[in-house]
Amino acid sequence: MQQAKENIFNSSDSVRSAGPLKHAHSVTFSKPFVLSGSHELPEITIVYETFGTLNERKDNAVLICHALSGDSHVAAHDESDDPGWWDLLIGPGKSIDTNKYFVICPNILGGCRGTTGPDSIDPRTGLRYGMSFPTITVEDMVDVQKKLIEDHLGISRLLAVIGGSLGGLMALVWGIRYPDKLLCSIPIAATAHLTSQSLAFDIVARNAIMSDPHFHGGQYYDSGQVPATGLAIARMLGHITYLSLESMRQKFGDARNKGRHLKTAFETKFSVGSYLAHQGDKFVERFDANSYLTLSMALDTFELGENQEKLIQNMRKSMCRWLMLSFSSDWLFPPFQTKELADAALVSDKRVSYCNIESDCGHDAFLLHNELDVYGAMIRDFLKNVYRDSIRKNGVSVSSEPEEEIHFPKPPKHRIDFDRILDLIPAKTKILDLGCGKGDLLARLKESGHERLVGLEIEEDLILHCIEKGLDVIQADLNEGLRFFSDQQFDFVVLSKTLQTVHNVELVVEEMLRVGTRAIVSFPNFGYYRFRAELDQKGCVPQIDPRPGRHWYNLNDVRFLTIRDFQEFCKEKKYRIHQQVSLDTERGIVVEEDPNINADVAIMVISR
Repeated sequence: MQQAKENIFNSSDSVRSAGPLKHAHSVTFSKPFVLSGSHELPEITIVYETFGTLNERKDNAVLICHALSGDSHVAAHDESDDPGWWDLLIGPGKSIDTNKYFVICPNILGGCRGTTGPDSIDPRTGLRYGMSFPTITVEDMVDVQKKLIEDHLGISRLLAVIGGSLGGLMALVWGIRYPDKLLCSIPIAATAHLTSQSLAFDIVARNAIMSDPHFHGGQYYDSGQVPATGLAIARMLGHITYLSLESMRQKFGDARNKGRHLKTAFETKFSVGSYLAHQGDKFVERFDANSYLTLSMALDTFELGENQEKLIQNMRKSMCRWLMLSFSSDWLFPPFQTKELADAALVSDKRVSYCNIESDCGHDAFLLHNELDVYGAMIRDFLKNVYRDSIRKNGVSVSSEPEEEIHFPKPPKHRIDFDRILDLIPAKTKILDLGCGKGDLLARLKESGHERLVGLEIEEDLILHCIEKGLDVIQADLNEGLRFFSDQQFDFVVLSKTLQTVHNVELVVEEMLRVGTRAIVSFPNFGYYRFRAELDQKGCVPQIDPRPGRHWYNLNDVRFLTIRDFQEFCKEKKYRIHQQVSLDTERGIVVEEDPNINADVAIMVISR
């Protein structure tokens, strides 16, 4: 029974408390701080925590931006310290390894854990700001963080800025507002602006707080009472949006009608009601109602681009590499919104990777262990590669810093079709690889010195392999087209041994020739004499995939074409075939005589 109780009340808030921040630092800037609007603060205090050691070059600093209800205590400093809200990701040997990186996490402007906010004393009046605290924006929060990083810590450029939810918005603003101040940005579960549905929950939450009889127009600090009921209801609403239908089913399941007895003013008839009441009551113990109003309004008024054109204009300002992550069951910041950000970066020709991680956990997934093996690994490998490239660019030997050495998986089995594709592509060209798999072809192209490489892949585990290799990869379904790329954005678009899996061949090839000057298409040739013999003599579909366990019923193949079929297709569509390479991959040779019979793989270079 106790175990069930622990499970039902467990949440991303479980480790947070109002306890003292044992390792927090504080700095006050006494000069007036001008906000994005017409207001200014006479001074600002910033509370922050650091983890790890800043190296001599000051190039290993990682800024963590917390979400609406977070604070500076992102991780435990030692075994005696309280757990942090992102302990699962940050610490010695973890995805954000504090043995390698200097991690900084400040409490944001408008917060209530030490940084200047509504519960701070206004030096002009000697009273708490309360509702007189000025309206702030996400840009203001980032400006304050920059002041801490540059003016106080003396760091001229960050290795990375990382954050989820509201923290993800800050990671976006950093990349656009201060493009030369960071090498990479990792916004998680982020958006260019909130949907009306998401805004609706915040509006109700703010009304609940302001309608509480103990709100006193925001000046409740000396009244002996706080708007606890309104703030608790606001948090209860928030927790609904952080979860998903499936996560609620798993959490409450058959016990949905069995509420838990709690000392609370809220309804507990149902198990979900007990959960929400617990979360609301606990939140009141550690958070300020005016801060909730201030931060939620900053979140709601955030606008990175009211349309795709404006979003693209803003994304063009960035210079950093991007890793953008969303979660499939997140309906607060739906995955399509993060994908829009990645699309805008692609159109702007920025280096970006994107993955929508399969998860049942909803918006809170980035704070939970469930998908840590995926998003934690992506963040770890992305950071390692960005840092490695940086120190090599600056003339520092990776071998001189053994903790940063990256051990790649064993190289893939040699493929003659990759050799020939590399021969067909001139040096220093822009290349898009569709259905890039583990990124083996892109990795070889990268070694050859090509200036711009992007991969498209739909499978989550294969995207992880690409990120591990330091490649830019976007999760996308080819059959939906390439609308997120500009016309003639690439010199070559490659479709390597994937054509047989494509459902809408006409659309995909047309799109390849729209976004690329030329297309390279390779495919198994079902006219190959051994394939013909297998069908003729055995009466079985040819086994073209040599991997163990691959059969007609578990392959993705939907097309069975020959070299002659593809030639006829190009003739009908008026595509020009510039080059054709036919291969016998079993013997490792180029086939010149009667390739439609003697070659098992064909490579075509085509254009309009």
